[in-house]
Amino acid sequence: MKLSRKQFDILSVLAENQKRTTQRELSAKTGYSLGTINKLLKELSENGFISNNSLTPSGFELLEPYKAKRAVFLAAGVGSRLMPVSLNTPKPLVRVKGKRMIDGLIEACLAAGIEDIIVVRGYFSEQFDQLLYKYPMIRFVENPDFMETNNISSAYFTADLLENAYVFESDLILYDASVIKKYHYTSDFLGVYKERSDDWCFESKDGIITGEKIGGYNCYQMIGISYWNAEDGSKLKNHIREAYKMPGGRERYWEQVPLVVFNSEYKVGIIPCKEGDVIEIDTFNELKAVDPAYSAYK
Repeated sequence: MKLSRKQFDILSVLAENQKRTTQRELSAKTGYSLGTINKLLKELSENGFISNNSLTPSGFELLEPYKAKRAVFLAAGVGSRLMPVSLNTPKPLVRVKGKRMIDGLIEACLAAGIEDIIVVRGYFSEQFDQLLYKYPMIRFVENPDFMETNNISSAYFTADLLENAYVFESDLILYDASVIKKYHYTSDFLGVYKERSDDWCFESKDGIITGEKIGGYNCYQMIGISYWNAEDGSKLKNHIREAYKMPGGRERYWEQVPLVVFNSEYKVGIIPCKEGDVIEIDTFNELKAVDPAYSAYK
């Protein structure tokens, strides 16, 4: 049975809550009216997917195709704009207030039940072995091209792993782990609404990404966290490999494959998050602003 969007929203909220959820709570979390909530609950109950506002085993089984199965971390780059801190340390392993940047992302995945963790490494690759002490489930994929390409090469070497998968840039500090969801109705990207932005932004229509650009007004600024369902992940496998071999393809950012090069083949949604839920540490000055301990560096 294929779920409607409204049915999915109800079931996913119930699945991610550990206690019985009232109609008013469901209305607040989904944005649907109480009348719509009651109609959906009746419909789902009659089909045996919920009982007393809780999911039945059949309800969990119905959600299984929408469940995130793995997380791929693109962590191979040099991080030159974070020098001098990244001179001898891969950017994702840089500590911010005592904690490695990548740790918060991995922990959010584990909290969402995602235990198949893949880290693509390149720069000082052996240093990533330290993660295994805390996260023994991690698998590593080597990116031998990281010095000569943009991050599309990391996607190229994990192209077979993108179905029902999160893809993370690894220079992010996650302050709200709840933005990492266990279930997804469509492929999607996190974005923060901005009245004005000088960063990478999404062009969109009716909540669907139609393009990507630098800077804009009244737009969603891109956060480097995305999810790809089984259908889109399967298409990405071939599209990434094709784009990588195009003239100039090795210079692209990986997300430009579905959002720009093969845009007509995908309908990727935007999941809004709040300013401060996730912070990207792109430069040394941004690092010092978040953690004043680095002010001692010259």
